[in-house]
Amino acid sequence: MTAAPSPADPDRETLRRASLKVALRISAGVAVLVLVLLAAATVFLMNKLAHPSVPSSPAYTYLDSRDLIEGMILAGLAGIVLAGVVGWVSARSAIRPLGEALARQRRFVQDASHELRTPLAILDTRIQLAQRKAEPGSESAQALARIREDTATLTGIVNELLLAATASAPSAGAEPADAASAARSVSESLQDLARQQGVSVEFSSGGQALVRVDSGSLRRAVLALADNALAHTPSGGRVAISCSVEGSRAVILVADTGSGITGVDPGRIFDRFVRAPGLDGDGGRRSFGIGLALVRDIATAAGGTVEVARTGPGGTTMRLALPLALPLARD
Repeated sequence: MTAAPSPADPDRETLRRASLKVALRISAGVAVLVLVLLAAATVFLMNKLAHPSVPSSPAYTYLDSRDLIEGMILAGLAGIVLAGVVGWVSARSAIRPLGEALARQRRFVQDASHELRTPLAILDTRIQLAQRKAEPGSESAQALARIREDTATLTGIVNELLLAATASAPSAGAEPADAASAARSVSESLQDLARQQGVSVEFSSGGQALVRVDSGSLRRAVLALADNALAHTPSGGRVAISCSVEGSRAVILVADTGSGITGVDPGRIFDRFVRAPGLDGDGGRRSFGIGLALVRDIATAAGGTVEVARTGPGGTTMRLALPLALPLARD
């Protein structure tokens, strides 16, 4: 029976490649230096041979130029090999603390995500029990349905964290997700939060738009864009979410009526930890500059793009474009 690879194996392989890369770079640098020295010594020697001088003393040593050049080449090759070995050992020694830090980080994510799964499962069960007691179609039943949907999203995030921490590959034949349905779900989930801030959230769609991406990841991407728009929209403003099909892509637009992106280059807004100034006052929520970076990661992994379509004093519009899923072959 073959033992399963330990969680640290991916880190070990990554660090091994990094050490090899450092060693190769050191060897390449030394090789260039040795070649330059050999070329300079050869030029000097050939110049001396072309312009011989009679020694002042009758006693002198005879050197064969060919033997001398061969000796220099062998010494240079030995120096390059020695530099590679030294670079390999030094790189492994220098990267070892990084490997230990990566292993601790991976264990923490594994433990945290695993421990969160049970409370989330219990919470989902309690929501289902409450739904059975609620009157179908009532306001409380609808609120419970939205809460359960948010719980499912959180469970999906925890499961993806656990998969990433164990270096497990995601399941390949995922069903296409409906971009319009994900955008509609996000707009419904944000209604209560937007109402508290005095902001209206509107949704419009041109119909179903299936994309080849995990439904949970798609919903998180749209939610991050909408949450960012909501955080930068003052009271009395509006956030509009729309979904349409443009050519071979599904396009989701999230527009707000804020003051636009200021204090940072709009082209860098999707970089990790880059933040634009938020709203003043108690209503403003602290941003860590991670949400939009995750949106770009999700879009890139799905073969799509995300960009700032427009920004200015009248507000900002974010554009998420994802390739449409190809129709499944039928027998």
